[in-house]
Amino acid sequence: MKLDFDDMCFACGRKNPIGLKLQFHFDGDDYVTTFEVRPEHQGWVGIVHGGLLATALDEVMARLLWEKDINAITGRIEVRYHKLGRIGDSVQIRGRITRRRSPIIETTAEAARPDGTVVAEAQAVSMEV
Repeated sequence: MKLDFDDMCFACGRKNPIGLKLQFHFDGDDYVTTFEVRPEHQGWVGIVHGGLLATALDEVMARLLWEKDINAITGRIEVRYHKLGRIGDSVQIRGRITRRRSPIIETTAEAARPDGTVVAEAQAVSMEV
């Protein structure tokens, strides 16, 4: 099964009118995006919804695999929140592959403010399809 992309992905799709429209680039082995936390991303007053932060963490890891021509989907993700993500934050998210034993790939990601404060981190196990 080949995973297809039609630009409607909620996290990265340019055609999705309500999506995050994340853009990515490589920095060495890390795959990087910036999540600009806007008012419509709020959960509790002034705080980013944790599910949206988890979505951005998952996306950087999943898209990294896609960029490396690894046809895989997330099987499990664990997110740990360390600090509050605030509305107005510009959060840089970095993902990397930590282990690959086909058909299983392990990845990690970290979301940090510009001052380096880690807001959240994630670990995922993906499966090649």
